[in-house]
Amino acid sequence: MPLGQPTPTSIKRIGLLTSGGDCSGLNAVIRAVVYRATQTYGWQVFGILRGTLGLMERPLMYEELSLSRFQGHMLRTGGTMLGTTSKGDPFHFPMPDGSFKDRSGDFVEGFQELGIDALIGIGGDGSLNLLSRLTKKGGIGFVGIPKTIDNDVALTEFAVGFSTAVSVATDSLDRLLSTAVSHNRVMILEVMGRDAGHIAIGAGLAGGADIVLLPEVPYSEEGIITKLKSLETRGQHHALMVVAEGVLPIAGKKLANGKGIGDHLGDVLSSRIDADVRVTVLGHMQRGGAPSAQDRILAQTFGTRAVDLAAQGRFDRMVAWRERGVVDVPLDQVVKHGERKVLVEGTHVRTARALGIYVGEDPAQFKAESVL
Repeated sequence: MPLGQPTPTSIKRIGLLTSGGDCSGLNAVIRAVVYRATQTYGWQVFGILRGTLGLMERPLMYEELSLSRFQGHMLRTGGTMLGTTSKGDPFHFPMPDGSFKDRSGDFVEGFQELGIDALIGIGGDGSLNLLSRLTKKGGIGFVGIPKTIDNDVALTEFAVGFSTAVSVATDSLDRLLSTAVSHNRVMILEVMGRDAGHIAIGAGLAGGADIVLLPEVPYSEEGIITKLKSLETRGQHHALMVVAEGVLPIAGKKLANGKGIGDHLGDVLSSRIDADVRVTVLGHMQRGGAPSAQDRILAQTFGTRAVDLAAQGRFDRMVAWRERGVVDVPLDQVVKHGERKVLVEGTHVRTARALGIYVGEDPAQFKAESVL
């Protein structure tokens, strides 16, 4: 039977988990939740280990979190002290014999066995959708906190982890510039972001890139080459190019040879221009390391607001950053909107074009479908 959602005064114990890919700033969120829940409300906080698996396994995997667990370094540490998983949908869970089983009931039973009154989950768009479905099935009071380096969660301007990822990518461009200048090279930096180009456009602007390719904006090989030739004409014999991993080749089909888009474009340009082209795939470097100041502030703002929502009995909501402040929005609306893409006629892209950066072809030729 579904659990009745707790009233604000009935909450004594809450659960907290991280789900999906890791990023910098997660430990800062965990720390903020524990501080607010224990110091303000006198609650016990139980950290669920390894995401949803912690409540599905028997014995349960969890750790009671107290203030003594959180010294100053936790604010500065990357990754997640609770562990996480991005595999194994509880509604379609892979079994050892190769079959699949609905184990969502195990999650609900685990919640009941631990005796917690509400759950706070930190995740990206896919994880928050999954957690929303699981908690609705069990009648569990749930509050979501957005985290993803991709910054593609709808209805929030920023997610935890994004600022740090942009800083890492920008630092990489700074380091690549010196070797580009020294050897007259075209340096291609492939960054993460799945199907959204927020990291690419942010790092491209901050790092002074000459070319930025986004999944949201079609490009042409001729457009890239024309830009490179224009740099040569004005006496610049090197170039910095940022490409999001979700960018597709001109044909619009994913590469079948195992190469990423950065290596593909490196091969194309090497065959068409007289220049030394080098490719750097930044990969998981963007996920790790100490969180930026902005991510630390955002993490603590989100963590404390999530606890307050639980205390008020305002469940099935996600904390968000909108118009210079923290707000909360309905989770079903976040799921409904889907991925938050780069606005092809938004401020970042317009600024890049105003600076002469090649950001693909004219956006007037296609329709923007992004939402905030």
